[in-house]
Amino acid sequence: MTYPRLRRFNLIMGTIHGLQALAIVAISTDFTKTITTQYLVYDQQTQGLVAKSRDLFSVNIAYGIAAFAIVSMLFHYLIATKWQKSYEAGLAQGINRYRWYEYSISASIMIVLIAILSGIYDLGTLLLLFGLTAIMNLLGLVMELTNRTRKQVQWSSYWVGCLAGILPWVVIAIYFWGSATAPDGAGGPPTFVYFIWASLFFFFNCFALNMVLQYKKIGKWKDYLYGERTYIWLSPHAKSALLWQVFAGTLQP
Repeated sequence: MTYPRLRRFNLIMGTIHGLQALAIVAISTDFTKTITTQYLVYDQQTQGLVAKSRDLFSVNIAYGIAAFAIVSMLFHYLIATKWQKSYEAGLAQGINRYRWYEYSISASIMIVLIAILSGIYDLGTLLLLFGLTAIMNLLGLVMELTNRTRKQVQWSSYWVGCLAGILPWVVIAIYFWGSATAPDGAGGPPTFVYFIWASLFFFFNCFALNMVLQYKKIGKWKDYLYGERTYIWLSPHAKSALLWQVFAGTLQP
């Protein structure tokens, strides 16, 4: 894989993300969810503190999906044009800062959208899920910065990133469990949410596996650019699968 081919590859992938964003906006519905906040008030009757909830604002899920795709598009275009020189200089050192910046935004938006569709509406919880996902991806950058001059790979940031990345899914799983075991017999989350879980499990493991292969220099992964191409190839496949599954969720009753 050469730099000119990577540039064309990024332009193509950016275009794919952009076209999908336009398609989502064009066929979007007015499906919204209300974001809330929790607070305590003193109840005169019970003589104790009780939890209350207040509506803050509504989120159009389709526009959130489009924003996710637009972020990906912009980064692909920028590293193929304005940021090209610094992008290629970083690749020569075994680093792609822009990849991790983009993932920290786009993946975090997507985890928030999935959480909302799973029934998590509290603003504080959503911010924490966003932050943990962003930290997971930024630790990928720490991994590259730490190991660019090391012969012996230091894996600490990789494992801490895995921990940060799994916590949002633990929270979502708790909501799944709560829904599935609700006394009113609601029957659990919609089927499409389970498909999203399966897709994410597969693709997240692919990204993690690509990093392991890169740092263990197995086969074609001895060339850092091969791993970079794999990241670029995985990105639209993973994001497109999630994008359309989450959008399908907005069409549910």
